[in-house]
Amino acid sequence: MNNNIVVKKIVDYIEMHMDEDLSLDKIAGALNYSKFYIARVFSEETTHTIYKYIQGRRLTLAARKLVETNQPIAEIAYEAHYDSQQAFTFAFKQLYQCTPKIYRKNGVFYPKQSNICMMLSLNGGTFMSYLSGGKLAA
Repeated sequence: MNNNIVVKKIVDYIEMHMDEDLSLDKIAGALNYSKFYIARVFSEETTHTIYKYIQGRRLTLAARKLVETNQPIAEIAYEAHYDSQQAFTFAFKQLYQCTPKIYRKNGVFYPKQSNICMMLSLNGGTFMSYLSGGKLAA
């Protein structure tokens, strides 16, 4: 099977289950692949780990909530699957170069992950596939 199709399946699963705990075992089991295979294919095709992709997506969704809602930062941190506001603030600052409080005060949402664009080849034809997500967290 084309590796791009496998990556698309992984990304689709992650996007549909973003609010759940997403372990490599769970994703692999749901897609009927080994965790070693999906980790390798995802990393080869995107140059990032599945964990970093999930982290980046969750932080991007949290950034949107910071700007668009008055929800407490601690609650947003919990929804982004962080055990503490401190851990969330540290990860957020690494990606966005400012604290969640300052980001909220600025009031402008800018996603750190634009769409992942991959070339797919099926039945002799090639076309672009835009996957949910995008620029991966460092």
